[in-house]
Amino acid sequence: MNITHQPNKQFNSYKEGLDLDFLRKYCTEHGEVRTFRRGETLEDANEPARWMAYVKKGCFKYMVHNKEEGKDYCTGFAFEDEFVGDYPNCLSGKMSEVTIVAGTSCKVFQITGQELCSLLDSANNKELKQAISEHLFSQIYAQYLDIYRMTIRERYKRLLLRSPDIVQSISLKDIASYLKVTPTTISNIRREITFGL
Repeated sequence: MNITHQPNKQFNSYKEGLDLDFLRKYCTEHGEVRTFRRGETLEDANEPARWMAYVKKGCFKYMVHNKEEGKDYCTGFAFEDEFVGDYPNCLSGKMSEVTIVAGTSCKVFQITGQELCSLLDSANNKELKQAISEHLFSQIYAQYLDIYRMTIRERYKRLLLRSPDIVQSISLKDIASYLKVTPTTISNIRREITFGL
């Protein structure tokens, strides 16, 4: 199997090539410290997006609801040492497209979208604002194409390469939802990988 991504890269590839250290530092020095229990929400879909947070501990999942099917789907994750929020909607307070839920107990340093907008609109960071959008688009575009150019087994193995600890942090159900398959399919793939079937 040919996997194009290198092991030990961050789960969210939008960060690669971006220096976001100043934002992490700002959040940890000026942000509100919040803790979340598993299942608590940071943002609710169809409500104004208000927050951006640096994840110090735990992980969050991005969820959307399919009304026709009456089901929730997991579209992404934010892990420790990453940022979580509905970007760019939080910058202007537009309606959130996703519900952001704590997948485990979490600790974050939270700032408002307005604070983030002011930071990114300052003279030193104007180019970074556009770069973040471009990197996010590239990540989402690659994920979309992978649905067609990779098998489920390849996508699952790449997920493990990029984030080996994901199986300890995220439920089988959420991983299956993210990959748009059933939990049984993921369970079978895990067994094949473990026992070399």
